[in-house]
Amino acid sequence: MRILVVDDDQRLCDTLKRGLEENSFAVDCVHDGEEGEAYGANDLYDLIILDIMMPKKNGVEVCQNLRAKNINTPILMLTAKDTVEDRVKGLNTGADDYLVKPFSFSELLARVRALLRRQDQSRSPELRADELTLNTVTREVSWQQKQVNLTSKEYAILEYLMRHPNAVISRIMIEEHAWDYNFDSLSNLVDVYIGRLRQKIDPEQGKDIIETVRGAGYRLRVKSKPA
Repeated sequence: MRILVVDDDQRLCDTLKRGLEENSFAVDCVHDGEEGEAYGANDLYDLIILDIMMPKKNGVEVCQNLRAKNINTPILMLTAKDTVEDRVKGLNTGADDYLVKPFSFSELLARVRALLRRQDQSRSPELRADELTLNTVTREVSWQQKQVNLTSKEYAILEYLMRHPNAVISRIMIEEHAWDYNFDSLSNLVDVYIGRLRQKIDPEQGKDIIETVRGAGYRLRVKSKPA
């Protein structure tokens, strides 16, 4: 999943980016409100982490403007202010949650995952596709009840495919979901990672599970109704 962090604190942004990427998220960071609004308006993100006190445009304005543009991406607001009035103001402009600085990364990660689960209609942390199972909380993956060890990027791609069973997912869609804006779209990394996933899930049947749709992308083939 792809997250946008909007905060003028470069050190905090670097810390959040590193920590979130270690947990299989793709992360873009920008450092002022105007740029944050421009990025957020592209509607490419699964979640936005938005600081309130920023140059050019504050987080409350950014949140309000994004909601006015019908951008419904979950927004987690960050602020050094800890008054009821500040929290109410942020939530009333359309934010989904509110975290006061300083905070622990583990708390932020828990709130991020809770907001993302809230977006999932099933509300279940477990995704199933035939004999393939993925738990979005523990990040455990199993094939035919045997554990499959994946890297963060492999996990991110597989989760994306499992959330869209039997749908054709283009390489560009995978790039936008699993990598940040610095990704080289001319590289063959997507194909490399798909190949690794096939080998790890099942060397004999991997190509049957994750199909190549020539000229279009990839499809996670599911025979039974996905859970």
